[in-house]
Amino acid sequence: MPEFPPGEVWLAGAGPGDPRLLTLLALHAVAAADDIVHDALVDARVLGLKREDAVLIPAGKRGGRPSPHQNEINEMLIERARRGRRVLRLKGGDPFVFGRGWDEAIALCAAGIRFRVIPGITSGLAATALAGIPATTRETNHAVVLAAGHRAEDGQSAADWAALAKLGQPIVLYMPMAQLAEIARALEEGGLAADTPAAMIQSATTGQERVVESRLGALAADAAKAGVGSPCVVVIGAVAGLRKQLLASMVGWQ
Repeated sequence: MPEFPPGEVWLAGAGPGDPRLLTLLALHAVAAADDIVHDALVDARVLGLKREDAVLIPAGKRGGRPSPHQNEINEMLIERARRGRRVLRLKGGDPFVFGRGWDEAIALCAAGIRFRVIPGITSGLAATALAGIPATTRETNHAVVLAAGHRAEDGQSAADWAALAKLGQPIVLYMPMAQLAEIARALEEGGLAADTPAAMIQSATTGQERVVESRLGALAADAAKAGVGSPCVVVIGAVAGLRKQLLASMVGWQ
């Protein structure tokens, strides 16, 4: 494993939750870091793998709750690295998939701070696979869309849902629950059929994981009926309807 030198920042993905899905390099980083600046959704079992004297610094962004601004997180990483600390920025999933890793990498470059990127298993693909839903199959699709379901900081959704609907490819939504009804309606208006298979995967890889199958036109109502909340990944498309073919023989994750 590479040495984790003092004064460097490593941007690492912790995967979807379960510590067994950490990469070996991410595990090495957790064990070697002096300071771990972590997201709210990083599993406590992952954080428990740190050195006894390592410092944990929460920097998670949760919808509707007070949380550090991205500029504050950037400055924290830079300041601690300049003090000669081994700084690990630990994110759920992958740092460059809806993880703001690019924002932090650019800030570190501008400050002259050396950094390393450690990819992680992104939660959208992990959650679907572990639920028995393939991201692609030869029979159903040649592409898959990963889309952020939450609104941007300016209050406007960055996605053109109608354009995505016209692609005819499965869509995996990250953290969409606050806007689920709006997104589903926009996808239908964009031409996606109301009976398109869909599935909601809540708290993937944890003891609270559950899967609720649905259809696009009933997504919001089924979510409300089942009490589905965040964190949640939603997959919409033909692949979401394939899960039932595997359930008889597929071994559960837990």
